[in-house]
Amino acid sequence: MTTQADKAARFVALHEGPAFVIPNPWDAGSARVLAALGFLALATTSSGFAFSHGRLDGEVTLDDVVDHTAALAHATDLPLSVDLENGYGADPDSAGLAIRRVAEAGAVGGSIEDYDPQGYLYDRGFAVERIAAAVEAARGLDFPFVLTARAENHIRGNPDLQDTIRRLQAFEEAGADVLYAPGLSEPDQIRAVCESVGRPVNVLARPELSLAEIVAAGAQRISVGGALAWVAVKAFADAAAAIRDSGDLSALAARVPLGEWFADPEPGQRQP
Repeated sequence: MTTQADKAARFVALHEGPAFVIPNPWDAGSARVLAALGFLALATTSSGFAFSHGRLDGEVTLDDVVDHTAALAHATDLPLSVDLENGYGADPDSAGLAIRRVAEAGAVGGSIEDYDPQGYLYDRGFAVERIAAAVEAARGLDFPFVLTARAENHIRGNPDLQDTIRRLQAFEEAGADVLYAPGLSEPDQIRAVCESVGRPVNVLARPELSLAEIVAAGAQRISVGGALAWVAVKAFADAAAAIRDSGDLSALAARVPLGEWFADPEPGQRQP
């Protein structure tokens, strides 16, 4: 069985090699499928996970996320990073507590953002205090925990690239391992961010950009957020609507190789 320390070491190494995609499962089943398809690491999606509980993004608790982390960490041998939103509390101690709790549940990485679910971005100085508390918690673990600091400007109605860069630079100075500004929509924006910081940058995939364009702009890690969950949900809803509206059952012919996807790897075939 792969240990948490093994997963942590592999996750660190991924950030030192070629750019890689870290897809976002929303439950243990989707995690196992992504592992079977050959991805090297996984990250949770707060919106996809909330959907699986019949809730909107931001409506789950830290306890919910810890349970989810444990389920996904045990589902595969892949390193797992957890979307911790704002740390489930505005104060810096909440950010540190969230890191420690998901680490105890099996995660080897996690992200903290600078947006409060009450509807506002934290002042930059206070946001840095929160990242510093998360860094302190991560460094107190007995394995290398990859901390991602998120600047939410571009998905929270404040697409100020210069402020985003200043925030990410401050988070880097506070000790964050990876920097992330979801919502960058153009290669020039991605390039400006990547060239302004000295740590690996995670970029959220967008359907109008190719993976090659995102990597060429400097991204080290590319995630998809809740998008794969919505692909699955749309296919489900479209099939159900066709049954309701016209009695069309043709979508039910879909088959997937669950036996192959969920088979335990043979010795020597687990991720290095």
